[in-house]
Amino acid sequence: MTIERFEDLDIWKEARELTKIIFEITSQEPFSKDFRFRDQIRSASGSVMDNIAEGFGRGGNKEFINFLSISKGSVDEVRSQSYRAFDFNYITQEILDDLIIRTIKQTKKTTNFITYLKKSERKGPKFEG
Repeated sequence: MTIERFEDLDIWKEARELTKIIFEITSQEPFSKDFRFRDQIRSASGSVMDNIAEGFGRGGNKEFINFLSISKGSVDEVRSQSYRAFDFNYITQEILDDLIIRTIKQTKKTTNFITYLKKSERKGPKFEG
């Protein structure tokens, strides 16, 4: 099965959902008033989905894997920032737990996808005739 659009990738869909959740959380006070931290976690969460899309758009597995690795780093950054948000009393334990579950799931799925791409005989659409 060939996926023709990054929007069809489950890892992208879940990254998009994480980005929406982060935006909602950071729109609430007192988080919304901490402009630098708010913008930092928003940027990191957006980077998760954007790097999946950019890597997909490159058309080759090697480049895609590189961008997936960057995406994975960004999701780990969001997880770390989630702990900081909890420590600053910007989010509840319940929200922290949800974010940790989501980010760990995203990391695992991205890692599995990278492994799949590394083993794949198909090198990507830009290498097909």
